[in-house]
Amino acid sequence: LTLDPDTAHPRLALSEDGKCVRWDDARRSIPDHPKRFDSSRCVLAREGFTCGRHYWEVQVCQGLAWALGVAKASVARKGRVSVRPERGIWAVGQCGSQCQALTSPSVPIALPEAPEVVGVYLDYEGGRVAFFDVQREVPMFAYPTARFGGEELLP
Repeated sequence: LTLDPDTAHPRLALSEDGKCVRWDDARRSIPDHPKRFDSSRCVLAREGFTCGRHYWEVQVCQGLAWALGVAKASVARKGRVSVRPERGIWAVGQCGSQCQALTSPSVPIALPEAPEVVGVYLDYEGGRVAFFDVQREVPMFAYPTARFGGEELLP
């Protein structure tokens, strides 16, 4: 997967190949774009899915704060974005030492250690989004069955 620079919050710095992202304290002076997140620290992939089963892995490198998952292409990009399924985002994240499913309310994920690599499984027709701690080969969280309504989902 490749990250889409047109969607990236101005303080997210993407690598040249679009495979890595990191927080940058300096706000980049880049033009606004209708696809760009202007308040929430988000970025989406260029490639999305409207059918099929997909799996990918994300290296989080024991970051103290991160979130990852999938979002409907129609997700709000302007102003604060509420990261939860009701708003079209299925995600997990870590803040400090606590991993959690980003639901409303959030659900703590009990892991012996913070994951370094998170696997994401999407079954579009089955309405399934699940996350795994790849190194320890254990499930982290699976969302209840969802309906995506034929809309493109973007990592």
